[in-house]
Formats: sequence, C-alpha cells, structure tokens
Amino acid sequence: MVGRGAALGLALSLFAAACNPAASPEASPPGDPAACTASPEVTSAPGWDTPAATPAVIPIVVSSIQACGINRFVFTLVDAGNVPVAAPDLAVTVAFFDLGLDPATPVATVDADFVWAIEGSRGAYVANVDYPSHGTWGAEFRITTPGQPEALVRLSFTVREISPTIAVGQPAPVSKTLTLADVGGDIARLSTDREPLAAMYETSVATAVAEHRPFLLAFATPKFCASAQCGPTLDRVKPFVADYPTVTFINVEPYQLEVVDGQLQPVLTNNQLTTVAAVNEWGLVSEPWIFVVDRDGVVRGSFEGIVRTEELTAALDSVR
Repeated sequence: MVGRGAALGLALSLFAAACNPAASPEASPPGDPAACTASPEVTSAPGWDTPAATPAVIPIVVSSIQACGINRFVFTLVDAGNVPVAAPDLAVTVAFFDLGLDPATPVATVDADFVWAIEGSRGAYVANVDYPSHGTWGAEFRITTPGQPEALVRLSFTVREISPTIAVGQPAPVSKTLTLADVGGDIARLSTDREPLAAMYETSVATAVAEHRPFLLAFATPKFCASAQCGPTLDRVKPFVADYPTVTFINVEPYQLEVVDGQLQPVLTNNQLTTVAAVNEWGLVSEPWIFVVDRDGVVRGSFEGIVRTEELTAALDSVR
C-alpha cells in the first residue's frame, strides 16, 4: 500500500517522543453497530475547556483508535517539561464522560493498571472501558502520587462507530504471511529481531487458520518500528512460546523488506515504508500489535502497542 507506512505507528510515535528526553483482558471489540448510538453533538461542556495553565502532569493517549464497545484505553504521563513520570507508585483513576450527552456525569470510572512499556525505563497505563455511543468523549485523570497533592487533568477524544482494525469476536483474515520456508530457512532474511525465535517464523497465518490451530499473531519490526516499542513488546511475548506448546506463535514484519549488502532493509515507495498485505487485511493503524486467535479462527485478544503480562496470560489461557 503506497504511503501507508509513514502513518503506521503514528499514534505510538508520539508516545516514543514524549518518553524520550533527548476489567477484561480481551480488548477492542467494536460492539454491535446496531446497538451503538450516536452521541449528541457537543454544544456546551463546562469544565472541559483548555486549562489556562499547563498541568504539572500531562496525560498522553497512546491508543490510536477508540470505537464503540469494549476498548483498551492506553496512556502515559509526562511532566510539563515532557519528561516521563509514569511509575508503579503513581496511581491513576480514569472517569469517562459522554460529553454530548452529559459532561458532568461519568459513564464509567476505572482504576488504570500500570505496565512497563520498556522494563524499568518507560511506563504506561491500561484502562478497559465500554463505550455505548460514538462521538466526543472526555477522560478525567485522577493522579495520586505518595506524599503529593492529587492532580486532576481532563482531555477530550473521539470514539468511532466502528474500528478499522480486526477486533475481538471477528474472524481472523486468512493472511498468507512469510515463513522460514519462503527464505530457504535463513531467518536473517525474514526477521529484524536481534535474537529471533525460529518458532515464531515457521507457520503462516493462513496455515494456522486452515489447520484450526490457536495462535498468537504479532506485528512487530524491532529494527524499523516507528514507535520504538516493537522490540520490547516482542520480548514480552517470547517467554510465552515455551509455556504454551499448544499455541502457535507468529511474528510478521509489517513492512516489506529486502536484503541489501547482507542486511534487511525496508522497501520504500515514494520514500515511505511499504506495508505488507497482512497489515491492510488486519486493518492496522499502528505497530506493534498483538492478536490472539482461537481454534475456530475467531480473534479473542487484541492488544495495541503495549501489553501487560496478565493480559497475555488470560488471552492465551482462553484459547490453549
């Protein structure tokens, strides 16, 4: 797809820049569109105006898309100087408001779970939320740090009627992804991971679906990742391979690659990274992304960018 590569990862690239000073684990179903109502247009939302001064702590939404139904709302925190402050001892509760319907009463209030995006270095939070309507929504972050006054910060965002990305409950696309057999068994021609696991490159998505295998599918490119999150997320997945022998693990490099001077390099179209067909078939808007699929070829887990160990465990347990 011409031009898509530059946009892929945009949502997480903001997260990477901000963090560089120099409920249910099954996520992201779009919900039944027929049951998803349109929120009234926002005409007045007292208390949701842009603050007069820059808050001491600023939330940055990492999730690229929110849509009707159950979603993972992933975010991080930085200070006024753009320095990361998300940490395990900093607790965050998020209240979600349908601003067109009632900007004063939250539809849901969720305690966010902290997760290391890069272990010991860069953190984020995950809150699961169910949106009954699409339109303009607001998130109110109540941030508690030991020994400091509580901070309250608000922001607004858009909830779509339907997500473009394949979601929980939907059938997995039968993508013909590359395997070691396609490159003569030379994993250096297939993966940009510095320490790749051969087991993650032995089976194509099409084969896993056809043979009714439960599988985990990761879209991650450690070398060319726009968000700088692909390597850490892939490293979080790898230990599960040995623990779940009945589950097939597949990693797909989301960009077309070619060997140049003995090294994998991206294929460029108009000076932009060129995505592989599977990226379009799964409707990806960022990378990395992880899906967990059951024996019937139905998606049971969808995790954009950053995933907690507990989320992966629950999703894999449901399909093993």
